[in-house]
Amino acid sequence: MTHALLVIDMQLDFCPGGALAVAGGDDIVAGVNAAMADVDAVILTQDWHPTGHSSFASSHPDTAPMQVIDMPYGPQVLWPDHCIQGAPGAAFHPALATDRADTIIRKGFRRAIDSYSAFFENDHATTTGLDGYLRARGIDRLTLAGLALDFCVAWSATDAAALGYATTVRTDLCRAIDADGSRDAALARMRDAGVTLA
Repeated sequence: MTHALLVIDMQLDFCPGGALAVAGGDDIVAGVNAAMADVDAVILTQDWHPTGHSSFASSHPDTAPMQVIDMPYGPQVLWPDHCIQGAPGAAFHPALATDRADTIIRKGFRRAIDSYSAFFENDHATTTGLDGYLRARGIDRLTLAGLALDFCVAWSATDAAALGYATTVRTDLCRAIDADGSRDAALARMRDAGVTLA
């Protein structure tokens, strides 16, 4: 059992009608569910922010969503309040086959730092524990799907490749925010990191 599907943030706030909706975000759910049959393990990530998280524009006076500010760990996009712990928008899409998941990795729960990657917080040093979990299970091959392609999927994929996993992103099972060309930039960054785009 060496191949896992890593499903990134298939949550209601990232789907149409959500606080940080990705266009067509709910269109990929059936395909993600189908892909679960092709792997040995399924891992879900869940954005899980406390109220007043430092990545929220509402936490910074005189700022607006999508503005970029400097944080101690580097540049940070400010987001609308989203995926707040226990709130309806933080829940997985109801059609997602969550019962197929072996584990759920929650990220972004530290108030002072955001977390795009399934492996590290945005300081690229604080771990989520996913790498240790995968290695303990002998998993060395990852296929990624989910939301959003140009942020959490791309950061997760490039970190996975850097950690030595054979990494594939199913671009047909992702959707992007695509702010100011961020989709194409993320695709190029993943290619440069050795990620296979399928």
